[in-house]
Amino acid sequence: MALIVHKYGGTSMGSVERIKNVAARVAKWHRAGHKMVVVPSAMSGETNRLLGLAKEIAAQPSPRELDLIAATGEQVSVGLLAIALQEAGVDAVSYAGWQVPIATDSAFTKARISSIDDKRVMADLDAGKVVVITGFQGVDPDGHITTLGRGGSDTSAVAVAAALKAEECLIFTDVDGVYTTDPRVVDDARRLDKITFEEMLEMASLGSKVLQIRSVEFAGKYRVKTRVLSSLTDPLIPLDVEMHSGTLITFEEDDTMEQAVISGIAFQRDEARIIVADVPDKPGIAYQILGPIADANIDVDMIIQNQSVDGLTDFTFTVGRGDFQRATEILTQHVKGHVGAGKVLGDAKVSKVSVVGVGMRSHVGIASKMFRTLSEEGINIQMISTSEIKISVLIDEKYMELAVRALHKAFELEQA
Repeated sequence: MALIVHKYGGTSMGSVERIKNVAARVAKWHRAGHKMVVVPSAMSGETNRLLGLAKEIAAQPSPRELDLIAATGEQVSVGLLAIALQEAGVDAVSYAGWQVPIATDSAFTKARISSIDDKRVMADLDAGKVVVITGFQGVDPDGHITTLGRGGSDTSAVAVAAALKAEECLIFTDVDGVYTTDPRVVDDARRLDKITFEEMLEMASLGSKVLQIRSVEFAGKYRVKTRVLSSLTDPLIPLDVEMHSGTLITFEEDDTMEQAVISGIAFQRDEARIIVADVPDKPGIAYQILGPIADANIDVDMIIQNQSVDGLTDFTFTVGRGDFQRATEILTQHVKGHVGAGKVLGDAKVSKVSVVGVGMRSHVGIASKMFRTLSEEGINIQMISTSEIKISVLIDEKYMELAVRALHKAFELEQA
């Protein structure tokens, strides 16, 4: 049988009863003959509680100490799950990331995985054991415990699956898969049976919270088949049913070219638009504007530079709403004087809506259909950006949900 990796989120591990349910589900797969590796998150709310304790003591705690503290949440989870498996009659062993080891760089609180040693884990699997490994953490070259940042357990699971050459990585969450859009916005949003890594990467980067974007990048890079499914179902559901439930994130070559032209509608509510008006139209102007923004570790998304008029142009871009005030202050204080801009304007009440689908590569008219649909709803487009498989528009925040519903209907995404 196959080597399978399961990942369980904090909600799935949120109580002793739920941990027992996870153990029952893993035991079912193990008894069917699969070699099983499990990567659980900390119990729901535990990481926030631990970090909150540190911040009660210091306003800016040492990142190294924060990692040491935060890593304990996952260590509790793997120990409890291993005990639950043992109580269910399954030989199980748990490991912290540094015991495997999962090697990372030294960027505390946001480390990146550099390698995973599979010898210890493979030996346990060959001995018939279920191996439970902490997500979210590893160890740097100096032996310090590191964490991968929020959502890092998804990345850990996919990385472990890649290192062990697993047949599939199953991400168990509190939702039952990836939908054409957020069901809280569109009642008839449909769960997708399959989605390509490229589409999932775009959906994750555009605000879909089903998977952490780094995990999708990792899965695509190392070609790890990944499935998103619910942990809230009966843990003893027949294995052949569970193996084909949820949404499979796979490769375009895997007979998916005949899928719908558009796979989903993604959106981001918390966008902000900044205009640097009347700047000299000369080489290097974009760098002079965006350089200080990058130095402040502020991500920039959509960018437009208008046509030059009398040697002057307007430079417009978007940032996350949480960075809006800081970005505006930086531009006002630094760029305006150095670049010679006329003024800095902003709007923190905009949202981004995107249509995503690999079918765009071989079909025309997607943009015109999108723009016509928005026009018919009286929605003005402020900015546009595109890629091979995505078209995004920036619109007034108050029209976001209307736009999502209208586009979902226009592209008939409610139909299988």
